[in-house]
This record gives sequence, C-alpha cells and structure tokens, in this order.
Amino acid sequence: MIKDFLEIGEITGTHSVHGEMRVNPWCDSPAFIKKFKTLYLDAGGNESVTVRSARPHGNICILKIEGIDSIEEAMKLRGKILYMKREDARLPEGSYFIAELIGCDVFDADNEEIRYGELTDVSATGANDVWHITRDGREYLIPAIPDVVINTDVAGGRILIRPLKGIFDDED
Repeated sequence: MIKDFLEIGEITGTHSVHGEMRVNPWCDSPAFIKKFKTLYLDAGGNESVTVRSARPHGNICILKIEGIDSIEEAMKLRGKILYMKREDARLPEGSYFIAELIGCDVFDADNEEIRYGELTDVSATGANDVWHITRDGREYLIPAIPDVVINTDVAGGRILIRPLKGIFDDED
C-alpha cells in the first residue's frame, strides 16, 4: 500500500550543545536523510520541521532542525520518530519502500487463485533481499529476484510470484 508519509528514523539523543540530534536511520543509509529539507514528527504530516543540516556520522545521522538551538530543546525530541513525505524521495518508477511492501498479499503469477500469504518482513542479505511470507502462522522465505517476483502492485496490495520449487511445499 502506497503511504504518503513513511518512517525515516528515530531521534536517539543529542550531539552538541547547539541543538544537533543523533538520528538512528531506518533507511538504506544515514546519507539518505540528507535529501530532505522538511521532515515530520507525525505519521499524518501535520507537524513539519525544517532541516537546517543533516550529515552521516558512522551509522547514524547528525540532524539540525530549525528552531532547535540548545541541548535542552533537542532532548525534548529524544525518542520521537521522524517521517518523510514519500513524494519528496523521488524514487525511480517501479521502486518501493519496504514499509509499503509489508502487508501486501502474495499470489501465484500463473494461477492467481493460489494465495501464498502476506509479505510480513524483508531481510537484506547482500546479494538480494529475502521476503518473509506468512501463511497460517508459518513463515516462508523467498528471494526477491526477477525470476521469482513477477509483478509488484503496491497500490493494489498484491504481489505476483513464481516461487522456486519446494518453497511452499508444506511438510507434515
């Protein structure tokens, strides 16, 4: 399901006495946060903040928000989740965020009456992502490669796959 606002990370603490904050990014890299001039403190996009600066620092991002100029003001935001507006990300056509894939129903590409389950998680393995599909309390893992993932319709909440032999063979 396409979402207008997506979680991008969590403010975990302060970085300086001038109001900079440490953000644990929930995206591909801390550098991704640098793309945004505006972030949001709520999932509905009602409370926006202007980003004055953002820079990677190891595996975190150091963020400076307009109007937050002291360590005390920054500490009040500790634990807050930051959201980004999806349209500000400018993704290539056919690209989606993991948060949008989760919850999609997964069907057989050759027989759409066969429902394999719901996509419930995605693991990054290096070579390719692995999708976790849950059906009747059981989890199945499929590689997210073009030979397996045939069609992704995030707006419609449907994914069509051609699973590798044996993945969905239930053992009793």
